[in-house]
Amino acid sequence: MRKFGLLGFPLSHSFSKRYFTEKFREMGIQADNQYDLYEIEDINSLSEVLKNNPDILGLNVTIPHKLNIIPLLDKIDPAAQKIGAVNVIKVAKDGKLIGYNSDYFGIKRSLEEFLGEKRSLNALILGNGGATKAVAMALEDMKIPFKIVSRQKTETTINYREANELLPDYKLIINCTPLGTYPNVEAFPDLDYENLTKEHFCHDLVYNPSETRFMLKAKNYGAQVKNGYDMLVYQAEKSWEIWNG
Repeated sequence: MRKFGLLGFPLSHSFSKRYFTEKFREMGIQADNQYDLYEIEDINSLSEVLKNNPDILGLNVTIPHKLNIIPLLDKIDPAAQKIGAVNVIKVAKDGKLIGYNSDYFGIKRSLEEFLGEKRSLNALILGNGGATKAVAMALEDMKIPFKIVSRQKTETTINYREANELLPDYKLIINCTPLGTYPNVEAFPDLDYENLTKEHFCHDLVYNPSETRFMLKAKNYGAQVKNGYDMLVYQAEKSWEIWNG
């Protein structure tokens, strides 16, 4: 049995198990391939997961372990090293753990489809976690200037008050926070939504619910919106390519 799975905490909202289970069924390989959830709060429990499941060939990694898993890896792909976050692990034949980042491929393709030819704009990235690093690299490669927004201003981020002042000139807003994720569906980033227009593009990385409060509030003022489902599909397919490459 070839085993794959998702590492994170909590995993009640997981897309990956449903996606890969259906993928295995469609490919006719469900008898030999299995995708499970490994819900661990402490990243040091990874060794126990691998010991108890010696058939694991690959893992996806989600919140809160995209950063703290790095010291446990034997090797990191150069692109993931540059991003500074890992969301895919390949277990090599010798048992070594190799880290990759497929979030970059997912968000870049999703943004390209969302924006079309409209690339001469500035972006605000809401949140400063593991996904933010992949989004930032994608925007750099797309030559879209951006600022990262966090609750507290730091040397590398601005706060929401400053972000709201920039809304007239920053037309792409990407929510990398978990705000609005099921079951806390009423939460949303602290933006002045009334300053959004039909020229704004609001991309939420949250996919459950399919239309978040962030998206609804932005749409009410004419902004174009998109959720994180396509990004997840693209990054999942990149994971599969990594595990089988």
